[in-house]
Amino acid sequence: MGGLAMEEMPLSALFEEARKIHLGASESRADQDVVKKGCEMLQKCEDMVGKLGLFSSNETKEDISTNNLKYLLVPFYLAELTEKIKQEDRIPIVKASYAKLKEFFSFCEAMELVPEEELEASSRGGSAPPADRRALKIARFKRQKAAEAKLLEIKERKERRGRSKRAAALSTPVESGEEDIPDDDSEEERDAWLATINLAICKAIDLLEMLKREEEMLSAIKEKQLKDGEDVFSRDALDDRTKKAETWHKDAAARPGLNLPKFHPGNNTLL
Repeated sequence: MGGLAMEEMPLSALFEEARKIHLGASESRADQDVVKKGCEMLQKCEDMVGKLGLFSSNETKEDISTNNLKYLLVPFYLAELTEKIKQEDRIPIVKASYAKLKEFFSFCEAMELVPEEELEASSRGGSAPPADRRALKIARFKRQKAAEAKLLEIKERKERRGRSKRAAALSTPVESGEEDIPDDDSEEERDAWLATINLAICKAIDLLEMLKREEEMLSAIKEKQLKDGEDVFSRDALDDRTKKAETWHKDAAARPGLNLPKFHPGNNTLL
């Protein structure tokens, strides 16, 4: 697929290429041209998902095919990549990223993927007592760790099965615990994507809070500068925001067990 133009690529290949860019941008300081290319690819994915009618407003997660589950992540990936775009006027970037995260959250809510306590907190806004907010963050952290553990379990099980198959092909004994490991790629693929979506929901909620605070800060700075007759943002404030955002993304990417599902190009099989 590497030689095809974006317009010629099927949705599965386009999504996989965009996902690789998203993953790379999460792990290191992102090249701006690559980030913008990833955003363009994800926007194309959005268009294709809409034209293909992959999702319906009256569906829940049980109604979505395993092969299509991954496309629920398109607005989340687009939000995270958009947030990494650097330009002098930061506010439009923050608003665009925030809007995509809200879109992702709302769609996951419609698919019955968002935990009830998060829905209740969202409906209350920021009016919950500090103790309740702390309890919610702890519960979210536990869900995130459970999803990460699930992904790690799937990854290790597939690796064991791979070793078992290779050993069988060579007619050599397999290690204890690796005999007759069931080959259930379809169920594993679904579990892996659901775990990845659950992780994304946790990250989206945290990022929504961060972006909301950032927009409030930048808007206050801009308003003050307009009153003072200034034309540019406070560089110190922007640098401080950049450091905080980079730390947030670095910590999120470095969490142990965060192994997203990988697909073999051409057949969408989990690796």
